Amino acid sequence: MLNAEVSAPVRCGSIARRSLVLATAGALPVASGDVLIDGRPIAGLRPEQVRRLGVAAVPEGHHALGELSVIDNLRVASHHLPGRKREDGIEAALDTFPELRQKLDARAGSLSGAQQQMVVLAQAIVDRPRYILADELSFGLAPGIVARLVPAIIQLAADGVGVLLIEQFTHIALRISHRVHVMERGCIRFSGEPEELRQNPDILHSAYLAAN
Repeated sequence: MLNAEVSAPVRCGSIARRSLVLATAGALPVASGDVLIDGRPIAGLRPEQVRRLGVAAVPEGHHALGELSVIDNLRVASHHLPGRKREDGIEAALDTFPELRQKLDARAGSLSGAQQQMVVLAQAIVDRPRYILADELSFGLAPGIVARLVPAIIQLAADGVGVLLIEQFTHIALRISHRVHVMERGCIRFSGEPEELRQNPDILHSAYLAAN
């Protein structure tokens, strides 16, 4: 459950989705309101404390550590876990993205855009989070490439992970979402079922125009 107004140099109307993700993850101060995870207030906690509570954030434009190998990217992301849990977490991440098993020794920066995004998601899931906040996984990627990431998101949700997916390719998001929220200039304009939004495309159209 999230109910927050995050710090910004201007009023609520301009608060971006990125601020919502960063505030929830503890990387941005919350000016007022509450951020609740399973009824527990987390506003004011440091990012690492939020992460320990099972919330993993993947902000827009978050990149893999390009000079490190794929396996070292995963080791860095799981360094806080005890030995066995670290190994199990890395294995679980690689089970989610088996394509990466063939690239473990490759420099992350040499991978394709889709594969780098797999590494970023794998970093988020090595410690088995209960919730993932994913902001624009499609950033810089073509729709066809984004489609390769969708099965992993669906499987995470099926495994009981709560996924907040913020996505520009609305046809993909609507197809896999259970509930949809539309933000216009930082404020929630619509909350409801995906089908309801499909039947009212003007809501999305208006939000896109307002953002430009």
